[in-house]
Amino acid sequence: MDLWTHPQLVAAVTSEDWGTLLRTYRRLTGMSQMKLGELIGLVQPDVSAIERGRRRVTSVEVRQRIVSGLGVPPELRDEASVVPSLGLVGVAPDADLLARVTSAVDGTTRVDTATLDWLDRLLAEHRRAEDIIGSRPLVDIMRGQLRTVMELHASARGALADRVVRLASEHAQFLAWMAQDQDDTATALAWYDRSHEWALEAGDADMAATTLNMKAHMAWSNGRATRCVRLAEASRWSAPGSSLGVQGMAVQMAARGHALNQEADEARRLLDEGQKLMALAAERPEDQPPWMYFYDETWFTLQRGMAELHLRAWPRAIEQLTAGLAALPDGYRRDKTWYRTCLAHALAGADEPQQALAVALESIPDAAEIGRPHAWNELHTTAALLLRRGAAEGKRLVTALKECD
Repeated sequence: MDLWTHPQLVAAVTSEDWGTLLRTYRRLTGMSQMKLGELIGLVQPDVSAIERGRRRVTSVEVRQRIVSGLGVPPELRDEASVVPSLGLVGVAPDADLLARVTSAVDGTTRVDTATLDWLDRLLAEHRRAEDIIGSRPLVDIMRGQLRTVMELHASARGALADRVVRLASEHAQFLAWMAQDQDDTATALAWYDRSHEWALEAGDADMAATTLNMKAHMAWSNGRATRCVRLAEASRWSAPGSSLGVQGMAVQMAARGHALNQEADEARRLLDEGQKLMALAAERPEDQPPWMYFYDETWFTLQRGMAELHLRAWPRAIEQLTAGLAALPDGYRRDKTWYRTCLAHALAGADEPQQALAVALESIPDAAEIGRPHAWNELHTTAALLLRRGAAEGKRLVTALKECD
């Protein structure tokens, strides 16, 4: 009998019961836990923990490894269990547009405005999808999409050729962000450099400045405060034609660098300046680039909370992060997870161990699934802070984290 017609295996896949799936697969094949672990990229103790229900499978990556390693047939794979299903409303091309895109890619006709408009909408939807499911499931998709964009360049002429280069720059920036989200610094820097080069070629001041802003963000993530400030400043003087929103982002990135350096007055002065730019940008949203869709009062409140967190101004950090999280829509699942773990950190710093533990425990499922490595590392930082303060909640948090580590 074909292995994957066995009712217990079918039921386990359908219900995403990973422990039963591994146990049943081993029983039917006579395979050891060690050998099964080799198939799915896990060590034997992890296989045992999953089978016995002591470890939950919450990571998209681990789910994908199980499905691929065991050779689950396509007809049994519920893609919603690996990558949550998304309704990309209005993105699919109609028959006429599909014919245009296909013929432009294969070189039989020149690229036209309708094709590039559709690719713009598709990129925008993928950006919003990444807010929900995280970066990992989208990397290969976006690499393929960038290849398609570059294939269009050969058939583009005049202003359309510049637009293709601009679109390629936006794709490269998004790929850089996703690499940065996965803490792959070398890949992120390479994509930011390529995006910056294409932005200059296309005359796109907003994207040229944005790549420097995001490099500043990467420097901040790695604790390099001075580099963060200098890159943010370079964003403003090297691309003076950038929009008010992009300039506001540069100012708040410089503020974060100063906060990291414990320069409270300068950090707060720049945050005030950045907020004024943000308010002016909000008056003319049509002048802001499409990738700045998240830039609003709520987002800026959260940035203030991050700066206060660096300055160890715990009550201020708690106030700003709490207010920002309350206003942040559920569609920003990844960002909500990150800022919630930062709130747990701030509560631990403010000697509120019970509240810190409650927020941290609430964050664990999403942090384990879409918040690695940054949100996940922030939870470990919170646990370490609680332990240093002698709080019993620190041990409880460590125990909870071990279940998904």
